[in-house]
Amino acid sequence: MELYITEISKYLITLLLALYTLECFLAFRFPNEEKRKGLYAGQNILMFLIHFSCFLVICFETGDMEYLFFYIFQQILLFSTVVLFQMLYPKGNRLIINNMCMLLSISFVILTRISYEKALKQFFIVTASMIIGMIIPFFIHKLKFLKGLTWVYAAVGILALGIVLTLGSVTHGSKISYSVAGITFQPSEFVKIIFVFFVASALYETNDILRIMLTAIIAGIHVLILVASKDLGSALIFFIVYVFMVYIATGKWIYLLLGTSGGCGAAILAYQFFSHVQIRVQAWRDPWSCIDDAGYQITQSLFAISSGGWFGLGLFEGNPTSIPFVETDFVFSAVAEELGIIFAMCVILISISCFIMFMNISIKLQDKFYQLIAYGLGITYIFQVFLTIGGGTKFIPMTGVTLPLISYGGSSVLTTLIMFFVIEGLYIIRQDEGAKSVRKKKKKTSGSNGRGNSHKRVEEGSPHEEEIEYEVKDR
Repeated sequence: MELYITEISKYLITLLLALYTLECFLAFRFPNEEKRKGLYAGQNILMFLIHFSCFLVICFETGDMEYLFFYIFQQILLFSTVVLFQMLYPKGNRLIINNMCMLLSISFVILTRISYEKALKQFFIVTASMIIGMIIPFFIHKLKFLKGLTWVYAAVGILALGIVLTLGSVTHGSKISYSVAGITFQPSEFVKIIFVFFVASALYETNDILRIMLTAIIAGIHVLILVASKDLGSALIFFIVYVFMVYIATGKWIYLLLGTSGGCGAAILAYQFFSHVQIRVQAWRDPWSCIDDAGYQITQSLFAISSGGWFGLGLFEGNPTSIPFVETDFVFSAVAEELGIIFAMCVILISISCFIMFMNISIKLQDKFYQLIAYGLGITYIFQVFLTIGGGTKFIPMTGVTLPLISYGGSSVLTTLIMFFVIEGLYIIRQDEGAKSVRKKKKKTSGSNGRGNSHKRVEEGSPHEEEIEYEVKDR
C-alpha cells in the first residue's frame, strides 16, 4: 500500500506544482489584481493540495503520526498568512504572497525529510518572521523619511559587517556569524537590504560622477570587509547589486561594462590570493579528480540530481543526507532527487515569476527612490537563487549561499521574508501613485469639458493602467 501511495503521489505532486507554476505566469495576462482573483484562489488550492500530498507520503513512509501534527501547524501558519495579508493589505500583490507561501511549504517538506529537528526550528523562525513581516508594508508605505537616511544606512552596514570581521565566529573557514544572548545570526544577510536602501537613497536624486564615485567607495568598503571575512558569496552579491543599481539609476552602459571588467579582475585576484577559492574552482572544473576531498559535495549533488529522474524517487526513497550541508547549500539537489527534475524546474520558474513581478513593480513606480529599492531587492533575490542552484548543478563554482525561502537558516529566511514584504509595501505605494494619477486626470478633464466620468478612459499601454482601473472600480 505504501509503495502505491509513494509511486502515485510522485506524479500527482509534480502535476499539481506544474499547474501552480503555469498560473504564476498566466497572472501576468491580466492588468489588475481584481481580474486575477480566480487564479490566486486556484493557486491557494493547489498549494494546500501539494502540501497535504507530500505530508501524507511522509506519514505513510515513516509510520509516525507526529508528522501529521506538524503538518497541521504548518497549514495553520500558511492559511493564516494568506488570509491575514488580504485583510490587512487589500491592495497588496497576492502573487508574491502565494509564491512566498508555496516556496515555504516546499521548504517545510524537504527539511522535514532531511531533519525533523531542523524543520521544527525553521517553522518557529518562519512564524516569528511572518509576525515581523506583516507590519513592514505599513511602515514602508507610511515612513517618508527613509529617503534621507543615506549615510545612516552606510554606517549601520559597515559597522555590522565590521563587528563580524573582528568578533564573529568562524564557520567553514569564513567569519559570517555572530552570537548575541545565545542566538546566532548572520549580519551580512540583513545588511543586503540596508545596502540596497543606501544605494537607492544615494542615487535617486542625483547620479553625477562625484556621487557615483562616493557611493562606489562606500560599496567597496562593504565588499572588502566581506572579502576579509572570506564571505565571498555575499561579497559577490553586494558587488553585482551595486553595479546593476548604478546602471538603472544612470541608464549608462559604461557603468555596466566597467562593473563587469572590475568583477572579472576581482575574481582573478580572489583566485590568486584565497586557497579555498582555488579549491572550489578545482572542484568545479573537475570534481571527479578530487572526489574524495574537495569534489565530494558537488559529485554527490550531481549523483542525487541524476538519480531522481523526471519525477523523483519519492520522499524518503533517496539519500539526500549523503551530501554534506544538504539542508543549506545543496537543498535544490535534495528536491531534484526525491521530488524530481520537473518539480525542481518548477521551483526555478516560481522564483523567476517572483523576480518578474518585482521588476514589474519597479518599472511602474514613479518615485525613483522606491523604484531603485524594488529593482535592487529583485536583483538580490534572483542572483542568490542563481548562485545556489548554479553551484549545486556545477554550472558555476560553489559560493556557499542559501536558496531563498527553501534552505535551512534563520537569518536567510527572515531577511528574504523582509524583502518580500518590503516589495509589498512598494506595491501599495504604486497603487497610491495610480490613484493620484486618476485624480489629476479627472481634475484636468473636468476643467476642460466638465465631464467627470471621462477619467475612466485609460490610454492603452499606460504604465499605471492597473492602478487606474483598480481606483475606478472602487469608485
